Amino acid sequence: MTTALDDAVRSATERATDRILSLSHDLHAHPETAWEEVWSCARVAGELADAGFAVEEKFTGLETAFLARRGTGPLHLAVCAEYDALPGLGHACGHNVIAAISIGAALALAPYVDDLGITLSVFGTPAEEGGGGKIEMLDRGGFAGVHAAAMVHPGPVDVARAQPYAVSHSHIRYDGKSSHAAAYPERGINAADAFTIAQVAIGLMRQQLPQGVRVHGVMTNGGEAPNAIPQRTEGRWYVRAGTLAQLGEFEERVNRCFEAGAHATGCQLTITPESKPYAEFRTDEALLDLYVRRAEEIGRRFSAGSDSLMNRASTDMGNVSQRISAIHPYIGIDSLPAVNHQPEFAAAAISAAADRAVAEGALALALTLLDAASTSETRQRLLGSRGPA
Repeated sequence: MTTALDDAVRSATERATDRILSLSHDLHAHPETAWEEVWSCARVAGELADAGFAVEEKFTGLETAFLARRGTGPLHLAVCAEYDALPGLGHACGHNVIAAISIGAALALAPYVDDLGITLSVFGTPAEEGGGGKIEMLDRGGFAGVHAAAMVHPGPVDVARAQPYAVSHSHIRYDGKSSHAAAYPERGINAADAFTIAQVAIGLMRQQLPQGVRVHGVMTNGGEAPNAIPQRTEGRWYVRAGTLAQLGEFEERVNRCFEAGAHATGCQLTITPESKPYAEFRTDEALLDLYVRRAEEIGRRFSAGSDSLMNRASTDMGNVSQRISAIHPYIGIDSLPAVNHQPEFAAAAISAAADRAVAEGALALALTLLDAASTSETRQRLLGSRGPA
């Protein structure tokens, strides 16, 4: 049974549909990678400013972050908007869809924040794809006072529960010594050999890794010329595990593989974290139940099959969830056989199915927050929780 406010939020979401679909397509056409989302950040924040939100640019000192806010009620609810793209793949993880859903939900709720007794915040969060933007915002006090945060991520199919791995991101560099590969090979120290040894060691180690631990990466610089001993090689590597505690154990083992390459060749090894580690996700079960009910009411159907594994992907929203009540459901864009981080998924992120996911995701998210604010038990529980200082 719907209420008058329920109907009003539905109507407001419908009125915002053209705006958020335009936003989704605009972001898709202008992909910007982590920490470089200047145009994207301004485009998303501008949509909220035009709707009467008070917008703070360069939030917490981050050039491509923002905070937009409406209302002054005691219950502080937030949605997170991601808008960074992948290097070489554009919006192959559909962050254009995420931003549009979050903005759509905010636009739908904005006229009713006083009726609901809420403060509504929209966080523009940069650098989810490896940079940990939300972690930086969290550690700098950006989420202070927030009682609950939510976002909806696209995938091939709908999946309710986020179960991401904890992950570390590292830049690997070997420094050796160049020399002519034919005339003076004995005078060189081969940084490419160091990387090869490390990758072989990691490959052999994988046989002893438990289920749920992942190690993967790429070499980004393998040398300059075939007739010169490579003086420097570089790469980017991720280690994933079920929890931050488990991650620490296996990251140490992976680092020893890189050290083996340095010892065997005489190269100097430098391992530099690219961000703070991403944590596993802690779901607020009651909020997730509200989302599932609302999404199913709209007509969404949740999958539990092998096509639903996008919910294992790591996210810096996990760190937020460790300190604030949070949900991170996935919404399907009917992309199969294409999956996230494939060019075909990028193409699907502005398909008719993706546009439908934007409209329905925005409505489901708006109604979820409406329920959180107006259901006495949930509201009082959230008000009694203590978010980050």
